[in-house]
Amino acid sequence: MKVIYHDGHTAECPQDEELHVIRHTAAHILAQAVKRLYPQARFAYGPATEKGFYYDVDLGETRLSDEDLPKIEAEMAKIVKENLPLKPFILPRGEAVALMEQRGESYKVEHIGDLPEDAELSFYQQGEYIDMCVGPHLCYTKALKAFKLTALSGAYWKNDRNNVMLTRIGGVAFRTRDELEAYMKLMEEAERRDHRRIGKEMGLFMLCEEGPGFPFFLPKGMAVKNALIDYWRDIHYAAGYVEVQTPMILSRHLWETSGHWDHYKDNMYATKIDDEDYCIKPMNCPGGVMVYRSQPHSYRELPLRVGELGLVHRHELRGALHGLFRVRCFTQDDAHIFMRPDQIEGEIVNVVHLINTVYTKFGFDYFVELSTRPEDSMGSDEDWEAATEGLRGALEKLGLPYTVNEGDGAFYGPKIDFHLRDSLGRTWQCGTIQLDFQMPLNFGLEYVAEDGSRQRPIMIHRVCYGSIERFIGILTEHFAGKFPTWLAPVQVKVLPVSDKSMAYAKEIYEALRAQKVRCELDTRNEKIGYKIRYARQIDRVPYMLIIGEKEAASGMIAVRDRETDETQSMTLEAFAQMLEKKIAERA
Repeated sequence: MKVIYHDGHTAECPQDEELHVIRHTAAHILAQAVKRLYPQARFAYGPATEKGFYYDVDLGETRLSDEDLPKIEAEMAKIVKENLPLKPFILPRGEAVALMEQRGESYKVEHIGDLPEDAELSFYQQGEYIDMCVGPHLCYTKALKAFKLTALSGAYWKNDRNNVMLTRIGGVAFRTRDELEAYMKLMEEAERRDHRRIGKEMGLFMLCEEGPGFPFFLPKGMAVKNALIDYWRDIHYAAGYVEVQTPMILSRHLWETSGHWDHYKDNMYATKIDDEDYCIKPMNCPGGVMVYRSQPHSYRELPLRVGELGLVHRHELRGALHGLFRVRCFTQDDAHIFMRPDQIEGEIVNVVHLINTVYTKFGFDYFVELSTRPEDSMGSDEDWEAATEGLRGALEKLGLPYTVNEGDGAFYGPKIDFHLRDSLGRTWQCGTIQLDFQMPLNFGLEYVAEDGSRQRPIMIHRVCYGSIERFIGILTEHFAGKFPTWLAPVQVKVLPVSDKSMAYAKEIYEALRAQKVRCELDTRNEKIGYKIRYARQIDRVPYMLIIGEKEAASGMIAVRDRETDETQSMTLEAFAQMLEKKIAERA
């Protein structure tokens, strides 16, 4: 595939860059189509993304809806058919500003002002449309073979909520129509698995206008959440962790000492108590540090592994909120490990094994990134180098493949991020291991070393689920609501065929509840076929017990398995034993 660069030369595009070039060109064609249909449009940013492309547009008083996307897409198809050449050119700063002003592109003028004085200002023209861009691009519009507009949303100029709200038009583009069709089928399946829809159907959680970004967990959702928490507690107890709980609101002075006030205050909620500033915690770590500092420690006690299921609050822009995936309030399955320098590698290896145990339990595979020092950081070069090498050494000892994500570490230390892959092939960043030399220094943490001297411990911050709420959303889509038996909100549903078998059905129901099985009895005056379909397709219950007159007379039960849709006759005792084993093993 040939592409054209900003200096005018053409060349074959490296295969790993083809999609980026295709999608970048699609963004320009989108902008040209929008300009033809809405002449008043002014354009902000229009990049290629990992999944497709978008353009942020100021349309004045015009408001688009999803019904407008096919019209814009049709205009894009016309531009593709016109086979317009993309012609690059370069202008001095003054001429570039004049050109953009002449065309009414005030956002582009502002963008030019943000660039370094010596920046080369390149443009691409296709027909009547001109865009400022470094390229490269397809040589002709007809080379765009497969695209579709998929999304419409709002976006602040420069991602600053104090600026104007723009219209973001998004789409996808691929090399071929076959690739596009395969992607669209995947998106249809993702829509079918959408945790917001399934969560509503199954009665797991709710969101309301009175609390945007603050999810309500309903009884069935709490059953899932508590099952995840029970599992978390079991594996952490086995791994030598203790559990604490720290306050949700703490003095601003604490957050200044930790560094969060300087580096994170825009995402924190604050309040006043007794005329003093307090903050609702966005993270659990300063509280964990206070627990450590509350008493003296010896080298013999280390490593000290302290877990916390802490409710944290972070301010997210309303437009970014998305079901359980992006919320303002969530439970972080945190742990902080305080250790000696010689224990770093071993503790990181232990945490990796723990996170691997969790992800394989749910059938996820994953890949790992090592994120290094960001520009906005605290601490010495020496500490950062030691921390980074500690993480790198642990990964290499494990033989775990990883990529380096330069500059994406936390402000207090480098980190290892775990990106899990779900049943649709989508990736989610959940687990993380962060090595921190700074917070123990800021809070003056100490332990008495073997020689009697006072030394500063090193701290690991780590999570497995990340956010329990978000993890539930991921699991809901991963399993399409068909949770494994140990995790299912309703494990068994008892379905009496008629009133004649109701008394025996109630006996079965009560017996299972006495064994702490999450069980429901369907007493509705509906046909048994309807009850079975509802239990299997809407409630997604692993086991349905069909209780008719035959079962009542014989003292047996008819067990319908959700996965096989087969029915087997057995005694209640045999079923209960099988179920107990499956739940205990978290199969």
